Amino acid sequence: MALTPQDFEFMARAFRLAERGLYTTMPNPRVGCVLVKDGEIIGEGWHVRTGEPHAEVNALIAAGNNVRGATVYVSLEPCSHHGRTGPCSQALVDAGVSRVVFAMEDPNPLVSGRGIEIMRAGGIRVDGPLLEDDARALNPGFIKRMERKLPFVRCKLAMSLDGRTAMESGESKWITGPKARADVQRLRARSCAIISGVDSVLQDNSSLTVRTEELDLPNAQDAAAKQPLRVVLDSRLRMARNALMFRQHTPILLVHNGTATEEQLAGWPDFVELLALPAKDGRIDLQALLRELAQRHCNEVLVEAGATLAGSFLRRGLLDEIIVYMAPKLLGSNARPIFDLPLETMSASLALKIKDIRAVGRDWRITASPDTEY
Repeated sequence: MALTPQDFEFMARAFRLAERGLYTTMPNPRVGCVLVKDGEIIGEGWHVRTGEPHAEVNALIAAGNNVRGATVYVSLEPCSHHGRTGPCSQALVDAGVSRVVFAMEDPNPLVSGRGIEIMRAGGIRVDGPLLEDDARALNPGFIKRMERKLPFVRCKLAMSLDGRTAMESGESKWITGPKARADVQRLRARSCAIISGVDSVLQDNSSLTVRTEELDLPNAQDAAAKQPLRVVLDSRLRMARNALMFRQHTPILLVHNGTATEEQLAGWPDFVELLALPAKDGRIDLQALLRELAQRHCNEVLVEAGATLAGSFLRRGLLDEIIVYMAPKLLGSNARPIFDLPLETMSASLALKIKDIRAVGRDWRITASPDTEY
């Protein structure tokens, strides 16, 4: 059966449904599902949060008893394994649907084609993939964690028009306006973890939390309900124990280089975990950190750091995406650069691929990724 314009239309609807779980599904993928019969939508659903029914089950519930013979459009291959919920592929077989159109195979090795096999064995016609690139864009972190055992790493920076991110003293509040800061809150809300350096935390006395009142979302309470893991890189454990970030008792991971004394290691609050990840240069092994976060089921990780740590991630090829908020102001030649990149020649420059530029209030948001083909 050839794909029709309606197939594309209903799959696009499934994508829009999946996006409703942008801030709540992690560590699970964002998935949307549409049930169609006689050309009309009879039920739809999306995965809201881990431990709750998957998109297909929510769509079946919404459709009621009218699902036999229906066509299913789902943004990710229906699962085939027993987790907190039963396998969706078998649920679709049991419901008696006649056709399933999927956007992409599930990269989870527990599924990865098995859901398709179950449905075909159950007499369902299965078509796909359809609009796979769009489907992959919904879940960059989940896909990378499943395929490469690493999270998707996004670095957020704010800079002036002359490319400066902080004054010489380190002062950086506030370069950008309230609309850009609200946008950053939404980046935090979709992230499983936020990474910062101890110098940035001490300088700004930041909390690294998602603030409900700044999200500017209709589901702000849900989006902020599960706070991201706060990861502070503190090689020598210099973190002040009266810092603002300790006022909110959500998990904090303090990462050091393994040279701390017993006194430095003792007396932290219960919600603070210490982790030693030494590198050969006496700093912290950033690659090992990302592997550790993937093992903790972190899909998307947000780096909010100063020029030194941001530059370290960039130089090591550990950034998947860079988001720069550019403010219409000048900080001057004495101010700090956006990345610490001691490059000497034009041939050593790092190429970026601009993916999106848009206004956010009075500021501009530039989204880029390292250009490996340059």
